[in-house]
Amino acid sequence: MSPTFRSLHVRNYRVYAMGALVSNVGTWMQRVAQDWLILVLTGSGAALGIVTGLQMLPALLFSPLAGVVADRFPKRQVLKVTQLAMALPAAVLGVLAVTGLVEAWHVYVLAFVFGVGTAFDAPARQSFVAEIVGREDLSNAVGLNSASFNTARMIGPAVAGLLIAWLGSGAAATGWVILINALSYLAVLTSLNALDVRRLRPAPAAPERKGAVHEGVRYVRSRPDLVLLLTCVFFVGTFGMNFQMTSALMATEVYGKGAGEYGVLGSILAIGSLTGALLAARRTRPRLRFVALAGVTFGVGEIVAGLMPSYVTFAMVLPLLGLSSLTMITSANGLIQLTSTPEMRGRVAALYLMVFMGGTPLGAPLIGWIGEAFGARWTLIVGGALSAAGIAVATALYARTHHLSARGRISPAVRRLLHRQRLDQEVLVAAD
Repeated sequence: MSPTFRSLHVRNYRVYAMGALVSNVGTWMQRVAQDWLILVLTGSGAALGIVTGLQMLPALLFSPLAGVVADRFPKRQVLKVTQLAMALPAAVLGVLAVTGLVEAWHVYVLAFVFGVGTAFDAPARQSFVAEIVGREDLSNAVGLNSASFNTARMIGPAVAGLLIAWLGSGAAATGWVILINALSYLAVLTSLNALDVRRLRPAPAAPERKGAVHEGVRYVRSRPDLVLLLTCVFFVGTFGMNFQMTSALMATEVYGKGAGEYGVLGSILAIGSLTGALLAARRTRPRLRFVALAGVTFGVGEIVAGLMPSYVTFAMVLPLLGLSSLTMITSANGLIQLTSTPEMRGRVAALYLMVFMGGTPLGAPLIGWIGEAFGARWTLIVGGALSAAGIAVATALYARTHHLSARGRISPAVRRLLHRQRLDQEVLVAAD
C-alpha cells in the first residue's frame, strides 16, 4: 500500500473514516447554507462574522473541560453523545428555515448550541485516532483525516451552492441543505457501532481529581515546542482562516457573484487543502520549522488573494491558501499527537482546538467589521498580514530563547529539559 494511505490497512480505521467522510460533507454543506442564510436575513458582513464567532465561541469556553472529558471517559462513547448534540440544533435550524419561521437570532443561538457539541466532539475525535491505529500510523492517520475533511470541503460547498441556487436561493433553500447535514451524523454513529472494540488501544483513563484542566495547561507550558505550535495555530485560525466569511464577501461584494459561484470557491480552496493534507500524510516525521514556514507562506498568500482583480484570478490563488494552511494545521496536529503522553493527549488536543477554533470569536467579528468598514479585500489583506507577522515574531522568539543555530540545533540546557520530560527523541526530530 502507498505510504500516503498506509493507515487504511487497519480495518477499524477504514470503517471510521467512511462515516467521518459522509459527516464532513454534511458539515461543509451546512457551513455554506448557514452563511448564506444569515446573508439573506441581514445582508450584513458583520452579522456573518458574529455567527461564525458564536459557533466557535464554545471552543474557547469549553475546550479545556472537553479535554478532561476525553481523557477521563471512553472516547467512543463520548463521540456517540456528541453526534446527537450536533444533529439536534442542525435539525431545528433546518426546520425553522424550511417553514419560513427563521429569524437572525435563531441562527445566532443555534450556531452557539451547535458549537457546544463541536467543542466536546473535537478533542475526543482527535485523540480517538491514536486508539484506532496506534502510534506507528498516527501521523499518517492525522493527515488522512485532514484529507477526508478537505475532500468533503471540495464536495460539500459545491453541492450546497448548487442546491441553494436550484431551490431558489432563499431561506427555505438553505433549510433543506441544513437538514441534510442533520441526517449525516447517522453515518458516524453507524461507523462507531461497527468498530471492533477488541482491536482498539484505549489510553489510560485520567484519574478523577481536581486540577485536571490546570494540569494540562502546566504540561503545555513546560513544552516550548508545543507553545510555538499553538501560537502558530492561533494566528492562522484567528485572523487568517475565516474563508467562509471572506469568500462570501469577495464573491458578492467585489465580484458580484451568487450562491453557486460562492460554493465553487470553497471547492477550489479545498483542492489545495486536500493536496496539503496528503503531503502531510506522507511525512512520517513532521518538522516544527516546517509548520512555521507554511504559516508564513499562508499569510503572504492571503494578502496576494486580497489584491486579485477578478473572480478568476482570485480563484486561482485559493489552492495556494488551502495547501499552505492545511500543511501547517495537519503537521501541527501530528506533532502534538505524537509528542504528547497518552494520558495527556485529550487535554493537549483540547488546548490545540481551543486556540485554533476558539480564536475565531475574537478574529471573525473583527475581520467582518473590517470588511464592512473598509471593503471585502481588506479582510484578506489584514488577516494575512496578522497571520504572517504573528508567526514570524513567535518563531524568532522561540529561536532566540532556545539558542537555535542556523541548522536548527537545540542548546544543551533545553536538551536536558526535554530529556527530563522523556520526550527528547520526538521533540528533537520535530525541531530538527
